[in-house]
Amino acid sequence: MRLALSLLLPVVGVAIGVWLGFALPGQVPNAYVKYLGVALLAAFDSALGGLRAGLEDTYDPVVFFSGFLTNTVLAGLLTYVGDRLGVELYLAAVIVFGARIFNNIAIVRRILIGRLRRAR
Repeated sequence: MRLALSLLLPVVGVAIGVWLGFALPGQVPNAYVKYLGVALLAAFDSALGGLRAGLEDTYDPVVFFSGFLTNTVLAGLLTYVGDRLGVELYLAAVIVFGARIFNNIAIVRRILIGRLRRAR
């Protein structure tokens, strides 16, 4: 039951966020699109890392929040410096966060499949 609830809460949160994104009027200015994209990738990476740590019983809220802030600030600074230099440095953050997201998804999937197999 605890596993089902821990998996259901993030799904509900994402569903509410997507619904609010479509329901509320608004537009992100073109100058901030790269920053928002990198920030969302950093947040998603941190959320999946937290889910992975929770499933591995190694979750530490201090590590989670410090990693979230550090990743987001570093990615934003990288994007800003790249904009100032005229170089697309944000792509480095996109590649790193993308690789980490897929790695975390694969590990979470293996953990869940292992638990399902043991439950049978």
